[in-house]
Amino acid sequence: MKLSICQIVSSDDVGANLAEIGRVTEAAAAEGADVAVFPEFAMIGVAALTPEVLAQAQPLDGPFVSGLAQVAERTGVAIIAGVLEEIPGETRAYNSLVVVTPDAGLTAVYHKAHLYDAFGFKESDHICPGALDGAVTFDVHGVRVGLLTCYDLRFPEAARQHADAGVDVIVYPAAWVPGPRKEDHWQTLARARAIENTLYVAAISQGPPLGVGGSLIVDPMGLVLGEIGERNGVATAAIHPDRIAEVRQTNPSLANRRFTIST
Repeated sequence: MKLSICQIVSSDDVGANLAEIGRVTEAAAAEGADVAVFPEFAMIGVAALTPEVLAQAQPLDGPFVSGLAQVAERTGVAIIAGVLEEIPGETRAYNSLVVVTPDAGLTAVYHKAHLYDAFGFKESDHICPGALDGAVTFDVHGVRVGLLTCYDLRFPEAARQHADAGVDVIVYPAAWVPGPRKEDHWQTLARARAIENTLYVAAISQGPPLGVGGSLIVDPMGLVLGEIGERNGVATAAIHPDRIAEVRQTNPSLANRRFTIST
């Protein structure tokens, strides 16, 4: 299975963001991608969660997700993207990832579990945390993909839960906010999650100035297979379950562990 990381900078124009996702997905399709992964809040650029931004939240059957489904059908590429999901009767919204596939449309939804109440931000004032219902996954050509978001990267238990669920690649769409040592944390943690769980990790940030950029795909031994710097674009790599099996023969750390996690 081929996976593309798609680094963009979302604006406050939802329609323009959808058009950009369409254009970039076509570029990923030209590279043979089966899955194209876009950043957290790909639907609308979020420099701050203001009332004006929250007012643009949409339901999952709204025009943005429906538009993603049309792009997936047109290009033949499954799309993962961050959306601001409306919650009926709530002033807050969900920070969601949606998966839309060419054949089935909306296939999976993940609500961000760990809210970014750090580095001077308070995401929980505006976003409802997702329920802890276990790993959210979907399969593409025999490869199992797991969904986590941004700040989730700092919580190794979340990634380990996905390893226990048989995931081959964890995707981390993000709007990784610039700050002290943040680029170093981003790359170090992405590689650590791959190495400690002996699986692939794809970490996709909004580009500068909204995020740090530096999106990357890491293999189960910690090798960087594809990377995007400060400029937006696409990087594509093949995800091989056989590579995971090979690495786990050499480094059977999951089999050797003496502690487990529970939800």
